[in-house]
Amino acid sequence: MSQATKYIFVTGGVTSSLGKGIISASLAKLLQARGYTVTIQKLDPYINVDPGTLNPYEHGECYVTDDGAETDLDLGHYERFLNVPTSQANNVTTGRIYQSVIEKERKGEFLGKTVQVIPHITDEIKNRIKQLGKTGQFQFVITEIGGTVGDIESLPYIEAVRQLRWELEHDCTVIHLTLIPYLSTTGELKTKPTQHSVKLLLEYGVQPDILVCRTEHPITKDIRRKLALFCNVNAESVIEAMDAKTIYEVPLLMEKEKLDVTVLKKLGITVTDEPKLENWRNFLNHFHHPHGEVKIGLIGKYVELKDSYKSISEAFIHAGALNDCKVKVEWIHSESLTEDNVSEKLKGLKGVLVAPGFGNRGIEGKIAAIKYVREHNIPFLGICLGMQCAVIEFARNVLHLKDAHSREMNPATSSPVIDLLENQKSISQLGGTMRLGAYNCELEDGTLARQIYGTTKIQERHRHRYEFNNEYKKQFEEVGMVLSGINPEGGLVEIIEIPTHPFFIGVQFHPEYKSTVENPHPLFVSFIRATLI
Repeated sequence: MSQATKYIFVTGGVTSSLGKGIISASLAKLLQARGYTVTIQKLDPYINVDPGTLNPYEHGECYVTDDGAETDLDLGHYERFLNVPTSQANNVTTGRIYQSVIEKERKGEFLGKTVQVIPHITDEIKNRIKQLGKTGQFQFVITEIGGTVGDIESLPYIEAVRQLRWELEHDCTVIHLTLIPYLSTTGELKTKPTQHSVKLLLEYGVQPDILVCRTEHPITKDIRRKLALFCNVNAESVIEAMDAKTIYEVPLLMEKEKLDVTVLKKLGITVTDEPKLENWRNFLNHFHHPHGEVKIGLIGKYVELKDSYKSISEAFIHAGALNDCKVKVEWIHSESLTEDNVSEKLKGLKGVLVAPGFGNRGIEGKIAAIKYVREHNIPFLGICLGMQCAVIEFARNVLHLKDAHSREMNPATSSPVIDLLENQKSISQLGGTMRLGAYNCELEDGTLARQIYGTTKIQERHRHRYEFNNEYKKQFEEVGMVLSGINPEGGLVEIIEIPTHPFFIGVQFHPEYKSTVENPHPLFVSFIRATLI
């Protein structure tokens, strides 16, 4: 193929949440399995600069990259499918676009010209789209445009795609994901919503090259021909996307539909060998045919919206497949837990994970759960706030510091075992100012953490403002808690564990962000293994 980077745009129509991110990741996986280098970026139409200040109820999980970007949760799918890290450049919001353009205007970079949506905003969008291609690392850049065609906030992105179609000529193609609804009253699949969606896209000057049609029932040849006729594509470019039992089946469904072959042909690339997907099929075989099952409690305060803990639930799937078992997650709201009902609420669980979060709501329920699993030798994994709650529980019930707390929840506590990071004390702006991204951690010899990782130095991703208070370090160590992971630059405690417990470990970082199909995270793998004993 030529040296020019190929650009693939994925738009959506009819309704949101059709799965543009999964289709993008699946196509990327197929291209990668053919030996190409691929990355995916997400363009989000909302005006927030990043998802970091968004409530999880609004937007689900906030994903964090190695370089400290707070991003859309779709980037987690990209990494889990491709096993390749993403970066700041892989997620762009309208807020970031406008912020950049306004900063340039304030510096006088537009030489007094009137700043307008076209060309200035669209030029900025195009620059962000091409930024990854200019690195020389990738042969394909897949760009997923958030929202649906017709949304007012998406218009500048669609216009940028229209312009790039002309500028990039044969080096780009457009995939439109749409819905073919099924009317049970008549027993029919209806194509009109898709026709209208494509018609709207055409009004904006963009002709899709490929239609990917979400459907509950198989699409007949007649329906494919009808869509091809009305939407100006050939019948082979109408791709069926049936509902799947798991997102990890989608790459194989798209392979069967020849989505990757169609894309390569549209880009003028000769199709040779089949994609190498042996590892992926092996993973799915373990996923679908486990030899055991284990029930794990996930304790958090956003459990009504499971997307709030998307990376954790996916990490359980990866670890379960590697351990040849199905991980059945029981979602437990931390506000529902008290010391009086905790034994009943956690009954039958083989392990408990206390999830990350912010704020005071549900804290005492998390602490009650940790006390119970610590005293009853139930395997425990605490992540970020989950680790901090483990520190608070231990301080109250083992060190007998009854007022022990985090200054985040109780600024007046006399025993602030969790305190604000020193460099956070002068910060007033909340957006993008936490301790974010990958930081080094050194593991103590002879510890559970050292055993799990099999190395002395690791790097994990963070997203927090509060940290273990080192003034209490000696007190914790004297009564049996091991501070097994330390950040070498600042001396911050990153991992705590109790060696007398079968499996009790808390981490200040987010291991779930680095778990992928090909490389399940060792902490999750070891945690699940401990629950099977």
